[in-house]
Amino acid sequence: MLYKNGKVLKALENISDFTIHQASLKDNGIYHCTGIKEDGHYVSSNSVEIQVQELFPPPVLTASPTYPIEGRAVTLTCLTQPVPQRPDVQLQFQFLRDNWTLESDWRSSPEFQITTVWREDSRSSYWCQARRVTSLVQKKSQRFQMYVRRVTAKIRIYTYPELALEGQKLVIICSVGGIQEPITFFWYKKTNKLSRRTKIHTSSEREFRIPVLTDSHAGEYCCVARNRHYSFFSDLVTVSVKEYPGNDSCAQTMAWGPRRQGGTTLIRIPVSPPILTLSPLGARTLEGDVVTLLCEVQRGSLPILYQLFHKGVLLKKIGATSWRTISFQLFLTEEHSGNYYCTADNGLGPQHSKAMSLSVFVPVSRPVLTLRTPRAQTVEGDMVELHCEAQRGSPPIQYQLFHKDVALGSSSSPSGGGATFNLFLKEEHSGNYICQANNGLRVQHSDTVSLSVRVPVSRPVLTLRTPRAQAVEGDVVELHCEAQRGSSPILYQFFHEDVALGSRSSPSGGGAPFNLSLMAEHSGNYSCKADNGLGAQRSEVMTLSVIVPVSRPVLTLKVPGAQAVEGDMVELLCEAQRGSPPILYRFYHENVTLESSVSHSGQGVSFNLSVTAEHSGNYSCEVDNGLGPQCSEAVTLHITGLTGSRIGPVATGVTGGLLSIMGLAAVALLLYGWPLRKAGRRPTSNSSRNPSDSDSQEPTYHNVPAWIELQPVYSNVNPKGGDIVYAEVQSVPGKSKHAVASAPGLLKNTMSPTTCLPSHLRPASLWPSAACSLPQDSSVIYSQVKGPSTPASVPQLMALSAPHR
Repeated sequence: MLYKNGKVLKALENISDFTIHQASLKDNGIYHCTGIKEDGHYVSSNSVEIQVQELFPPPVLTASPTYPIEGRAVTLTCLTQPVPQRPDVQLQFQFLRDNWTLESDWRSSPEFQITTVWREDSRSSYWCQARRVTSLVQKKSQRFQMYVRRVTAKIRIYTYPELALEGQKLVIICSVGGIQEPITFFWYKKTNKLSRRTKIHTSSEREFRIPVLTDSHAGEYCCVARNRHYSFFSDLVTVSVKEYPGNDSCAQTMAWGPRRQGGTTLIRIPVSPPILTLSPLGARTLEGDVVTLLCEVQRGSLPILYQLFHKGVLLKKIGATSWRTISFQLFLTEEHSGNYYCTADNGLGPQHSKAMSLSVFVPVSRPVLTLRTPRAQTVEGDMVELHCEAQRGSPPIQYQLFHKDVALGSSSSPSGGGATFNLFLKEEHSGNYICQANNGLRVQHSDTVSLSVRVPVSRPVLTLRTPRAQAVEGDVVELHCEAQRGSSPILYQFFHEDVALGSRSSPSGGGAPFNLSLMAEHSGNYSCKADNGLGAQRSEVMTLSVIVPVSRPVLTLKVPGAQAVEGDMVELLCEAQRGSPPILYRFYHENVTLESSVSHSGQGVSFNLSVTAEHSGNYSCEVDNGLGPQCSEAVTLHITGLTGSRIGPVATGVTGGLLSIMGLAAVALLLYGWPLRKAGRRPTSNSSRNPSDSDSQEPTYHNVPAWIELQPVYSNVNPKGGDIVYAEVQSVPGKSKHAVASAPGLLKNTMSPTTCLPSHLRPASLWPSAACSLPQDSSVIYSQVKGPSTPASVPQLMALSAPHR
């Protein structure tokens, strides 16, 4: 497989050679090939660069003369030559006009002569081709347009001799130059009696001979020189025959003005008003043309002095001694426009011709496009002025403005000068501008003017890119600030609580990122600012909350004395030094959960525990704010038993309290049930205590692990009286620390022993909506109030303010 410049050129299949038969510049490039061996391995060759050298450069067509005159020959030359490395290369040439060859065959000479060119040939374009004789290498020139100048013939008529005697030979000569031969001369005569001219002779000779001069030859003569294309008219020459005064023996007759019969003096005639004409007639005169102004008098004695005036200023003066018409040639420039007149004077009083207006049309010069802006840099929204003006050119001039080759508008300048185009700038107005000037004689384009419209930045948008849904301390987040519009370069600045964090530049537009490794203090409001030198814009504020993972907590145990003793109230304080709230705290005893609490302020949480001997052991706490839990180090608590001095008062208090409670319960029960028995019916529950009420009080016992067989501490029993109400008090040893702390809702409030009576033994004013609650640091005492109809298996809950055994 053969490659050229990295692209497949040809699949060679089983052939390893590739031939370029006629190398050309398009074959330049870097070549390499690849193949597959029989074992299936892929191989690639080295690279070879091919640089094809030109045999000869593209030809350039020139014309000599550069500005030929119509009717004359011009030589076209196709200029090129082989490169020095190949001087032996033989070239052939071909010349073309428009799309037609000037000759059918190729020629070895680089020159071609056009024998005659005419004004209409200026509309054609010429070009040439050169090729190598032995190959297909062929190149052509740029198209070339000739400017063929109008032919101006120098024609003059005069007599020889200037003074001739009657009976002598007179020759009228028509001298012509500047036109192509062959030329035919036509001779005309105008007599004094006839107003029209009569053709008297036609010849290829430039002389008209009068063998013998007589009075009949008097009159005005002129000649016309004509070739295949043009006719050129001479001035008039007057032949006047008179008797010129002389001596008695000789009378001479001369061609010198009119004669008076029988007179002996020369009579002079004042000149008639001259007539000023332009030759050639009817054509529009352009700058660079050559025109002839003819000033002619119909009558008047010679010699005559002629003067030509332009706008009242004398241009030329010519004295005529043998003819009454003179010519003034002008090589026209723009300044030659205006009014012309001529004067003729033979000493008998000057005469003026009528004024003749000459308009010289000037093709437009290359216009100049200028940009006028209100400031050094053009900004979107500015009003700019594009002024197009050609320094030279005859009005009216039509101007057109182009942006990226698309016409924006046109304007006409009737009296010359330039044209102005106003633009209210938008971003899309950036680019290249040119203007065109056209006055019907030539179309010219200005140089390119570049306009760069800068756009102020729009309000930027600040976005946050995080690796997870919530930003966490230690994460690397990206703040991205981008203005949707605005010319580059744009400088972006990032702010945290109006304090600059840093800046980033965007040289080619677009946004800019700013990376931030998060810490706790990075929480707050962020914004960014975009500025490209045309006014800064600030984004809206964006709030970032950085969540800090909790640190490892510290567990502190606070005891009343130096050593924790059964019955003491111990405070467990768990505190994490760092971490975003809310934080969930959990307390553990020997890895068994004691308590959990949520801190919404981020501060530590404490937990009070009335300790018993079973509370000895290791304590720890755990914190978690959703970013991963952290556990404290274990803290060991040793509980010692009560001393003798502390046991006595406590036992006395417990016994007295129990007796007081049982007495009150018995009295209340007797007062409530006795009237019912006298009425012959069993006591009923209060109408408000229906099964649903009992069910609603069931959560009172949810901190009891199971209804175990209670061991009586004290019993007041009268087995002989079946209807006797008695109370039985039992206690449950606090064997499980979990059972004590597993009902925080139950242990919320401390209530008096009265409120812990069963609902049917309490006054109505003391009925709560739920069973009583015990303080967290109390031991739990269970009691049963038994009667004839009360099952012994339904315990009621009472609370004491002091622990009991």
